[in-house]
Amino acid sequence: CFSRCVQRCFSSARSEILKDEFYVERLSGDQQGIAVFTLNRPEAKNAFSKSLCSKVRQSIEDVKHDKSVRVVILRSAVPKVFCAGADLKERLRMPPEEVGPFVSGLRSMLTGVAALPMPTIAALDGAALGGGLEIALACDFRLAASNVKLGLVETRLAIIPGAGGTQRLTRIVGIAQAKRLIFSAKIVDGQEAAKIGLVEELVDQNAEGDAAYHAAVAFAEQILPQGPLAVRLAKAAINTGIETEIATGLMLEEAYYAQVIPTKDRMEGLKAFTEKRKPVYTGESFKFIRFSPGLSLLTNGGFASIPQCCRKKCQL
Repeated sequence: CFSRCVQRCFSSARSEILKDEFYVERLSGDQQGIAVFTLNRPEAKNAFSKSLCSKVRQSIEDVKHDKSVRVVILRSAVPKVFCAGADLKERLRMPPEEVGPFVSGLRSMLTGVAALPMPTIAALDGAALGGGLEIALACDFRLAASNVKLGLVETRLAIIPGAGGTQRLTRIVGIAQAKRLIFSAKIVDGQEAAKIGLVEELVDQNAEGDAAYHAAVAFAEQILPQGPLAVRLAKAAINTGIETEIATGLMLEEAYYAQVIPTKDRMEGLKAFTEKRKPVYTGESFKFIRFSPGLSLLTNGGFASIPQCCRKKCQL
C-alpha cells in the first residue's frame, strides 16, 4: 500500500513537472552528473517568450557554479520540434521600444549558455529555426535526428539573426556557408547539416521521436568518467584560445594547465594508472595556490609571464 502511494505521488509530481514550459532534470545512477534542460511549450512550438527566457536564465545561473553538474543537455519534449525561435505573436504585441531590450536579453541568455563551464549538448529531434537554431549554436555540440530542419530564417522577416547567429554559425561552418544560409534563409535537412559541419552527429529517428536525445545521453556518458576540472579547463582553453593567434593561445593553454596541477584529481589519475584501476574523480583541488599577477605555474615548477589579455581570460 505504501509502495503504491509513493508511486502515485511520484507519478503525480512527474506529471506536474511535464506541464511546465521549461524544466530541469538531474539524471541519476550511471548518468549522475547530467542535467537535462527541457523545452516544453507545445502550443507555441517552444518559441521563446519573456516567461520562457526568464526560466532558462534562472536555470543557467543555478547550474553555472554547481560542480556536481558535469554535462548539460538541451532538448525538447515537443514531438518533431526543437524550438521555433522567438515568439513572434508576443513580439507583435510589443511596443517598438521593448523589442530591442528583449532581443538583447535573448542574446544575453544564449551567451550564458555558451559561457557554461561544463560541456553542453543540443539534442535536436525536430525543427530548430531562427533563435531555436541560435541556442543550439551556443552549445558545444549539436546531435541531430534524421528528421530535423535547421535554418536561420530571419531575413524572410526583413531582420537578421540577433542572438549570436551571425557570429556562431560563421565560426562553426565557415564564412561562405554562413552567408549562404543566412542570405537565402535556407532550411537544411539533417544530411546537409552533417555534411557542412552544422551538426556533429546524425542519427536515424526512432518511433518515439527522441533518438537525438538518447545519442546525447550516450555521448554525455563518455564525458562523465573524465576528470571534471580537466574537462572544464580544456573547454576554457579551447574557447579562449581560438579567439587569439597561436602564440597567445599556447600561453593560455599553459595557464590553464597550471590550474590542474594543484588538484586531487590529477593525483588520483596518476595513482589509478599505477594501480591499474579506474580513477574516481571528485573535482576537488588541494589548498588554493595564489599566483602573483601575470604569473603562471609551469609544469617544471617555474613560472611564466602571462600577457595582460590572457590574465583576464584565464582569471589569473
